[in-house]
Amino acid sequence: MGQTKKAPVIAVSGLHRGESPQPGGAVIQSIRAHDPEIRFVGISYDIMETGLFSQGSDRADAAYLFPYPMAGAESLLTRIKEVHARENLSLIIPTLDSELENLIALREDLARMGIAVVAPDRGALVARSKPMLEVLGPQAGVATPRTRMAGTAAGLAAEAARIGYPCFVKGALYEAHLVHSEAQLLSAFSGIFSVWGGPVLVQEAIYGEEYDIAAVGDGKGGVVGAVAVRKLLRSRMGKAFAGVVVDDPAINEITKRLFAILKWRGPLEIELVKPQGQPHFLFEINPRFPAWISFAAKIGLNLPAWVAADALGRPVPHLSPGKPGTMFLRHCEDIVADISQIADLSIDRETGDTSIGQDNNRGSVDA
Repeated sequence: MGQTKKAPVIAVSGLHRGESPQPGGAVIQSIRAHDPEIRFVGISYDIMETGLFSQGSDRADAAYLFPYPMAGAESLLTRIKEVHARENLSLIIPTLDSELENLIALREDLARMGIAVVAPDRGALVARSKPMLEVLGPQAGVATPRTRMAGTAAGLAAEAARIGYPCFVKGALYEAHLVHSEAQLLSAFSGIFSVWGGPVLVQEAIYGEEYDIAAVGDGKGGVVGAVAVRKLLRSRMGKAFAGVVVDDPAINEITKRLFAILKWRGPLEIELVKPQGQPHFLFEINPRFPAWISFAAKIGLNLPAWVAADALGRPVPHLSPGKPGTMFLRHCEDIVADISQIADLSIDRETGDTSIGQDNNRGSVDA
């Protein structure tokens, strides 16, 4: 008799599901619902990520601490090789914006190791970035807020004066703050710049109904599947904590045009704002699944499972459009864990390295 083929091993990042939830747990949960044989390895940058301690269907079977993306591609490759030697990775699904540049740079190296990566082309990644929205919007026939960037607080304040208050101050990858004065702008700039560096952006504030579209592209300009929701509840950071599926021809057309221009392959989140009596504004495009993507899977549009199966050459799930009027509500609960698990995560079983400071990227924990 032939040997039984081992199940694929997928590494997924973004495991935090607290106040500012990341998509990783929802991605794991969605793929596991379609293909329960798959083993999941968590990529973590913080020993307090809530998903590390989950015992639900969103759990990773094992998790490893990684260097922060700012450490660069070589540091990432070194850590992937260490984890790959233990886990025999098949696929990496990044769910954090900051990871993509390094993974795109390493795509060929990883392919030689037998590891596929869910990531777009670099040109498409740049084309949908926040500073490029005012270029992309007219190409797709959609309005965009005025957006400017600067590397200094004084420069950003000058740009904000031209745009007018209130306005948003945003990091190139993360964080957004609505500010009503120059003093608030300077404070927001300082906080973002100290963590993420520059440039920092200022964006015109547009008010209206907010919409979120989760979609997957085929890399040739087509849309594999998409679902749009109108935000019903938002966290203080603007995250959707409740939403309802909508079928809006204008939103559908904007989505198709954006994918046609970008030739995007893989997951994408499109954020739109519609002021009363005006067309939709393209507010932001995120190169990943949204944190609520497991909702889409539960109503028949399992986009994470489709992406994983397509990358692995396995049977893809049937995708059904979400029924308009179907809604989700985010529900938080407490996770019970033992504090010794944090120690386990910070100790590498092969090297005995117990450092949890600057060199804490060598730890691992089996869940």
